[in-house]
Amino acid sequence: MGGLFWRSALRGLRCGPRAPDPSLLVRPSSGLPPSALKRGPSWTRERTLVAVKPDGVQRRLVGDVIQRFERRGFTLVGMKMLQAPESVLAEHYQDLRRKPFYPALIRYMSSGPMVAMVWEGYNVVRASRAMIGHTDSAEAAPGTIRGDFSVHISRNVIHASDSVEGAQREIQLWFQSSELVSWADGGQHSSIHSA
Repeated sequence: MGGLFWRSALRGLRCGPRAPDPSLLVRPSSGLPPSALKRGPSWTRERTLVAVKPDGVQRRLVGDVIQRFERRGFTLVGMKMLQAPESVLAEHYQDLRRKPFYPALIRYMSSGPMVAMVWEGYNVVRASRAMIGHTDSAEAAPGTIRGDFSVHISRNVIHASDSVEGAQREIQLWFQSSELVSWADGGQHSSIHSA
């Protein structure tokens, strides 16, 4: 790559200013091939469930959560405020049924309103998990949602699906397909697509 860079730089000196080759602007550590920037709209788009838990709603953090996901470039395709029925919570947390904290978790999650959302975007499941931070607020990094807002492991503000398969299951549990929208432009609002 070094030779290509210098040849391009020398050509620029000989021929005058011109737009840089986009492949020279991509750092190898980005994990994306240069061609991926040019075909952004054809990337595999994922959907994930994100839910602001009762403590986050009570503390009026819903707007902060939405703002972070929008600024990241993800597209909101579904949102509703509800008091979660215990039957839905039992299915959602089925893998935690045998844990000693399970009854308290169900009581807490059904104690007040929550805001369930479906976000769409490239690699949204993994990115969402990084954005929300560690489950335990004491270990959540500053700058993450839990690191900035969570006060205790049992009051950690937010949930996000932990896998693509889990997201599909959770979205079907919390939303009817008629409650989700599809953007005509694929929701491509992020600045990377204008590059």
